[in-house]
Amino acid sequence: MLPIRRYNQSWLPTMFDDFFDNDFMGKTNATAPAINVLEDEKAYRVELAAPGMSKENFQIHIDDDNNLVIKMEKKEEQKEEKKNQRYLRREFSYTKFQQTLILPDDVDKKGISAGVEHGVLTVELPKLTAEQKQQTLQKIEVK
Repeated sequence: MLPIRRYNQSWLPTMFDDFFDNDFMGKTNATAPAINVLEDEKAYRVELAAPGMSKENFQIHIDDDNNLVIKMEKKEEQKEEKKNQRYLRREFSYTKFQQTLILPDDVDKKGISAGVEHGVLTVELPKLTAEQKQQTLQKIEVK
């Protein structure tokens, strides 16, 4: 199973929540998308709930520590330009999220693929076959 590390979550301890929760200072939306991690004999699959997101909103890579990093960012600005009007209220939307998963040793990193469909990001992590595992073992020659 892939261990999950969450970043950019609630960064203030719970004891401060009541102190900062008042009518003058609204709460920010710090919820993380729901994630499913599935496994069968051939692959792992990560599913991340991402309604309203498209493939352009995602950046996925493997970092130096062999972790799968999923970043999601979406910026929207409502623009309405009409003559003889001025904004009394204007809505901006910004969503940013990062999820880091530690990859098991048996993942074929060259075969990883991802896609977005119906508001769900799916990352396929194929497993190495027994033959591929043998090829990845580094033999050190004794001199």
